[in-house]
Amino acid sequence: MADDRPMPSQSGAGAQAASTPKSGKRQAVKPAEPCAIVLFGATGDLANRLVIPALYNLSRAGMLPETFELIGVARAEGTAESWCDALYAALKNDVRNPASAFNIDHIDKTAWDRLANGISYVCGDATHPDLHAKLSEVIDGVAKRQGGGGNIIFYLAVADQLFGPVIEQLGHAKLTQQPETKGGKRRGWRRVIIEKPFGHSLDSARELNGNIRRSLQEDQIFRIDHFLGKDTVQSIMAFRFANGLFEPIWNRDRIDHVQITVAESLGVEGRGKFYEATGALRDMVPNHVLTLLSLVAMEPPVGFDAASVRTKRADVFEAMPQVDPSRAVRGQYLAGEVLGKTAKAYRHEPDVAPDSRVETFAAIQFEIDNWRWAGVPFYVRTGKHLPRRLTEIAICFKQAPYAAFQSTPVDALRPNWLVLSIAPDEGISLQFEVKRPGPVVDLAAVKMDFHYSEWFTKEPNVGYEVLIRDVMLGDQTLFMSADIVDQGWRIVQPVLDAWAADEADVPGYASGRDGPRAAEDLLKRDGRSWRPIAESAETS
Repeated sequence: MADDRPMPSQSGAGAQAASTPKSGKRQAVKPAEPCAIVLFGATGDLANRLVIPALYNLSRAGMLPETFELIGVARAEGTAESWCDALYAALKNDVRNPASAFNIDHIDKTAWDRLANGISYVCGDATHPDLHAKLSEVIDGVAKRQGGGGNIIFYLAVADQLFGPVIEQLGHAKLTQQPETKGGKRRGWRRVIIEKPFGHSLDSARELNGNIRRSLQEDQIFRIDHFLGKDTVQSIMAFRFANGLFEPIWNRDRIDHVQITVAESLGVEGRGKFYEATGALRDMVPNHVLTLLSLVAMEPPVGFDAASVRTKRADVFEAMPQVDPSRAVRGQYLAGEVLGKTAKAYRHEPDVAPDSRVETFAAIQFEIDNWRWAGVPFYVRTGKHLPRRLTEIAICFKQAPYAAFQSTPVDALRPNWLVLSIAPDEGISLQFEVKRPGPVVDLAAVKMDFHYSEWFTKEPNVGYEVLIRDVMLGDQTLFMSADIVDQGWRIVQPVLDAWAADEADVPGYASGRDGPRAAEDLLKRDGRSWRPIAESAETS
């Protein structure tokens, strides 16, 4: 990694660094114990598009365990050889695709062989006992080769309605039962990765958690949210707590409000059936969006271990009252133009009802009733067919007093903005006021920008590498706990109920615009406005 590269100069409104950072000693990478991953849904889109590329990247980086096996489980007939060939073909296509997460032009054959040599395949219905009987035999073989009770990760890359039944069958087959300890040391472990969604409402989330806890202990459950696998998301904590400059002003005394935007330029992309049952709020807010909010708002943990971090994140959710439905706005995209291309309306998408009332856009105001954040609104918005892809956290500081600038026009003295860019351009920017050159005191807003791509070498990453490796290490820091899942649904449930009962048509917004007019009104009534999505928002 390029830790000792000189800082690139900033042009235009930016600022140039005064010095070059000194390279420090990097922490050693902790090796993972020998283990195997049992991948349910092995022939599905998630496995091919994200899980397998992530495992390949780990192999390429030398971060897979010395002894590693991958056991594919799916309904489709096949063999280890045919599945391996299909995975290689999919990976090859992904590497060649300029839109993919890879920035390499070929597959490292040694890294691939290291992964492929440990592949096996089991065909069957994951909800049927016969499949788990066959799987038990395969896992017994893994345990013998590992020389212990067997370290096994069960990865549920399947439809969410199968989470409970699959885990129930694993429990009946005693495959989730962790081998007994010997001489005070456990002879192996069993862990389960569960993809989102973790339920579709407060009641369904509680039912799911109750079902899986009949077969698993909480320390065996890894509820994965790929947002937490992004370096920039993890860097929020480092930025806050490793820099003495910001933490003293990270509170209601200096911060006016916070805006969190998760915008997508894409539509539902053939997932009409899924989206009709989900909508923008369920799909993004209780998990991705509230994850970002909790990292911004959490108190400093006593350490960066799983228990400390998850406790502080949970404290944020507990301090958040349920959302008043009057402070939530929804919208549905109409026909328009996105990034120069014609886009059709949501109701004209495949598998979407012609009179659908499902939202493709949601904007909500959250509050946090604690000492640090009382009175500071957190505005969040997420939607599809917006002007561009953008995920950012924008912190607006309170304006400076006008006393020293009485001759300056009121609208010329703007608030300072600190913007944490998560995607697609990862970085941090700070906007502040300076005096323009000239004989009078005339103010101008300028920005200092930091871009990860200019400082560090970009490694191929699909967002799952860190998370999968943390499961191998048993580190739950970046995973959702049961209480956080529960609180996330509790907070938004009144909005879900109100929208379900409202028979009025959903307000529309033209594809390629920032959302419905009501979203602007949500902030306007407080004397504020959204940062524009279409451009980088030099000022706001």
